[in-house]
Amino acid sequence: MEVQRFPLTRHEDGRGWFAELARESALPKPIRQANLSRSQRGVIRGLHYHERGQDDLFVCLSGTVRVVVLDRDSGEVFTEDIGDDNPVALYVPGTYAHGYEALTDCLFMYLVTEEYDARDPDEHGVPWDDERVRHVWSTRSPILSARDASS
Repeated sequence: MEVQRFPLTRHEDGRGWFAELARESALPKPIRQANLSRSQRGVIRGLHYHERGQDDLFVCLSGTVRVVVLDRDSGEVFTEDIGDDNPVALYVPGTYAHGYEALTDCLFMYLVTEEYDARDPDEHGVPWDDERVRHVWSTRSPILSARDASS
């Protein structure tokens, strides 16, 4: 599976810390849009995928999330808990089904390689409880959007 990990090195001093999030030269494609979401503990967002190849760079800015990535062809599953205790950015090719579970209340950012087009959205879903991934979530009764509940 082609998920790339970018450890976020924190440079700390008396004011707090600084970390470089992304460097264009390290990414397979340039970033075209930035998105931010706030979720309460127990929310699952996804699993979504993009046929036209919109890739995502995930980072949890506050709290902790479990990122879940499914290769729909092979059935291979990748998971990693990222956030406060594991400051990592994950680059996920968009053809993989991907999403996350808020393990705590969290602030989550994802940078994407294509701008969203409401007239022609490239958004497809795999149910959060698909047999290939249902065992990786920490909750059995997540808080879902109407779209994710109907996937």
